Amino acid sequence: MNLNQVTIPSIDVVASVEFYKKLGLHLIVDASPRYVRFEVPDGDATFSIHQVEELPNENGITLYFEDDNLDELVEKLQEKGIEFTQLPKDQTWLWREAHLIDPDGNKLILFKAGEHRKNPPWRIN
Repeated sequence: MNLNQVTIPSIDVVASVEFYKKLGLHLIVDASPRYVRFEVPDGDATFSIHQVEELPNENGITLYFEDDNLDELVEKLQEKGIEFTQLPKDQTWLWREAHLIDPDGNKLILFKAGEHRKNPPWRIN
């Protein structure tokens, strides 16, 4: 199997489109304001957003996007006005992470894990 896409809810799809375009995603389907779909810069997965009347109020969505040049990416995004809740930081699970929030309150983690993404020292076989 190959992961095709992840879809998240949004109150304001148009605002979300601008946010995710700043992150570097490429818009490939535009049925605004109801639905949009992006290609991610690397890999085969796509990412979509659909309009909802209200957002889920339980544990929200967390999206992870990996980039080999995390610190440079964060600097470029800050220059575009993207605000981070955590700047790149080495974590105990051997990932380097930066955290931010999208316009609908979804948590995004930009990270660099390299080999540790799928093969941490504690991986079971």
